[in-house]
Amino acid sequence: MGEELKVIVFGLGEEEYGIEVDKVRTIERMLPITRVPKVPSFIKGVINLRGVVLPVIDLRGRFGLEESVSTENSRIIIVAVGDVEIGFIVDSANDVIDIDSDNIETPPEIVGGIRAKYLRGVAKIGENRLLIMLNLAEVLKQKEIDQILEIEG
Repeated sequence: MGEELKVIVFGLGEEEYGIEVDKVRTIERMLPITRVPKVPSFIKGVINLRGVVLPVIDLRGRFGLEESVSTENSRIIIVAVGDVEIGFIVDSANDVIDIDSDNIETPPEIVGGIRAKYLRGVAKIGENRLLIMLNLAEVLKQKEIDQILEIEG
């Protein structure tokens, strides 16, 4: 039996993804986003979260998926990547589950149109459910983190 991981499950389109709970600061309903010029299109802008200005990234855009319109279920997941806190826009944030790390397998080259470098692995949950685990270090490269830090500055 491997290590037990607590994971936040969120949705993008038809797929379910997971981020370890210890990397998530909070999950928020959609907030007004202020656009920022001269940044990659997947960086939607910044939000003011309880007096702190945080950059926000559309995960659909980051992964090259078709962008969608925000709904009642859309959420912003605030994660910590190194010393930086960033919001990820997702279609929904469903629940928190425990996963045995032994059930996480190396991802195939492409899963749901997303290249494997963004993925930590694919977790098997029960008989018919797969959860795509994100590799946050790859979702945000240092160069992009530096661009985001310039936004915050």
